[in-house]
Amino acid sequence: MKRILIAFISMLSMCNAFAISVGTNEPTTIRAERVEYNLKSATLKTVGKTEITNKSGQKMTLQNSYITKNGKNLSGDDIQIWLGEHVYLESEKVSRDGDVTVAQNATFTACKNCDSYGDAWEITARRIQHDFADRMLYFKNMVFWIYDLPVMWLPYFSMPDPGVKHKTGFLTPNLQSTNKMGTQINIPVYFYISDTHDVTATFSYLTNENPLFQLEHRLNLSHAEFRSRGSFTHNREGENRWHIFNDDIIELGENARATIFLDRASDRTYLQKYGFYDEQPYLDSGAKIELFGQSGYVIADAHIFQELRDDMYNHSVPNGNILPNIRGVYQTSPLFASTYATFMGDILGISGDGISSERIIGEARITSPWTIWGGNRITASIATRYDVYNFNNTPMVDGSVYSGVRDRFLPSGYLEWGLPMFRPGETWTNVVEPRARITVMRHTHENQFATDNDSAGALLSDATLFSANRFSGLDLWENGTFADYGLRWAAFNPDGETIETFFGQSYDFTKREATDPNSGFRNGQSDYVGRVGYNNMKWLDVYSRFRFSQENFGLRHIETNMVLGTPRNFLNVGHIWSKQFVDVQTAAESIHEFAGGVGFAITDRWSVRWTGIYNMADERFQQHSGALYYEHPCYYLSVGYRRDNAVKEDYVGTTTFQFRFGISMDGKHY
Repeated sequence: MKRILIAFISMLSMCNAFAISVGTNEPTTIRAERVEYNLKSATLKTVGKTEITNKSGQKMTLQNSYITKNGKNLSGDDIQIWLGEHVYLESEKVSRDGDVTVAQNATFTACKNCDSYGDAWEITARRIQHDFADRMLYFKNMVFWIYDLPVMWLPYFSMPDPGVKHKTGFLTPNLQSTNKMGTQINIPVYFYISDTHDVTATFSYLTNENPLFQLEHRLNLSHAEFRSRGSFTHNREGENRWHIFNDDIIELGENARATIFLDRASDRTYLQKYGFYDEQPYLDSGAKIELFGQSGYVIADAHIFQELRDDMYNHSVPNGNILPNIRGVYQTSPLFASTYATFMGDILGISGDGISSERIIGEARITSPWTIWGGNRITASIATRYDVYNFNNTPMVDGSVYSGVRDRFLPSGYLEWGLPMFRPGETWTNVVEPRARITVMRHTHENQFATDNDSAGALLSDATLFSANRFSGLDLWENGTFADYGLRWAAFNPDGETIETFFGQSYDFTKREATDPNSGFRNGQSDYVGRVGYNNMKWLDVYSRFRFSQENFGLRHIETNMVLGTPRNFLNVGHIWSKQFVDVQTAAESIHEFAGGVGFAITDRWSVRWTGIYNMADERFQQHSGALYYEHPCYYLSVGYRRDNAVKEDYVGTTTFQFRFGISMDGKHY
């Protein structure tokens, strides 16, 4: 009779599973018309149709079997073994000697009965050998078939058996078009070092440019994680171009963690030219140490930047490398009632191109929150802060270049009131909360020393109201006294649905030193800000922030984000519009941009994805990309494109395409 073997006994430890009754530790079920076990020879004999199933669901069927101790030998008629839902091998003759099992004139597939019109793919071979010691399948004189059509012949082919999680060898190649460098064929090779350590090296052949080499390294330890990836090419113009991205996290006990990060490239356009760009404006390299406890934390980090933008004339962001930045916060236990103290320290050094500056900032604050009659919440806080700066050839705000020491003493305080009012209902609970805060800060003519600082300006939004510092950094100081006030309404129900709205404003009692016409702040009443959001915790989450002009209630700024649908069928929309001014009287070109993504499952196997960013002001796409995916139980493929319209130095955006194909076995991609 024809003997059938569906993968090999040893391939998934079936050799031990066969002999459960003679000492193996893996549970196995044997069903047959009659089962005979010889205690003396430790052999098992079955009569009639026999079915053997191990704990993972893998199954063997055969007729009139004979199994020796530990599965060293096996015989029987019409042998069939199912190692997965579709993993199958048949052979006219099967023999097993120790760890080596050989099938002659065999057919192997991981797609048995996956489609009603035939198996998606199968491999026929004159000889298939499985070695349990190295967990490999070896095919000689093999033919690869797709839906019963021969598509490839190889004299020799090897692959890991389906039970192997990691194995050194070639991965499925893929191809893509490039930015004016022809077609790129990627041939990845996987190197298995251990269960927690591996490397993937990729050789990329480009038809119109020299080859590209890529390397990705992964290492997990018990208290650390190391990730590195990079690339290198020596192009036809004789230039060495490269990049490296590294991110390491090391746990230093229960209360400490170290991070090492390295992002560098040979030049500003390499990442875009070779497809490694992820819209980052600069590359950041450095290290960080974090110490944290129950009542405080300390963070020390250093940064070396590589600028990727064409120009950088905005002095509201740091210009130079940060070496170092050390900051810490400590909060005491209650001093009395709910009153507590907070201590903050910050050390920052910035250096670059012949200039440098260092600063030391210390702040002590006492905060006292109270809940009084009627549910009124009162919070009072006072703080004192002292700054010391050391400048070396540093451009100052008055246009001079200064070297020396500057200092300033900055006291402040605030008083805040809020009254949350709840109204429970049968289905919805409503919350209305009016809130107001007045902040008093020392008025000083030295609210800013240098042009390059860590404060990214002040932009009014609902998120900046009720904050003692409306800037994102510490170099700029909010002068004088101002008040914030607003009203929040929210509702929620037992199903998780939430609705929230907020509307508020700020009022400056002190004339501002300089007013950015795009910030939303004014001398006196600011613009109006607010937010509105809804989330049903199922298929819709939408949120919008807005700002209206204080003068005529005209819309000045709105940003909206919406997620609609499920993980398989979804629509994501992001939108921002912001009216810009050169000065109070002169309007500039508005910021107007859409970002969106859509995913749609055409069938259980076919799906499509698309994303794009459209600049409404320029009436053009900044970029867009899409792909068609097919996920079959036995293989997968995708065809995609990406269009980039950026222009920078030697990079001119174009459309690139990518094609991927691979084999699947029991849900794993190969």
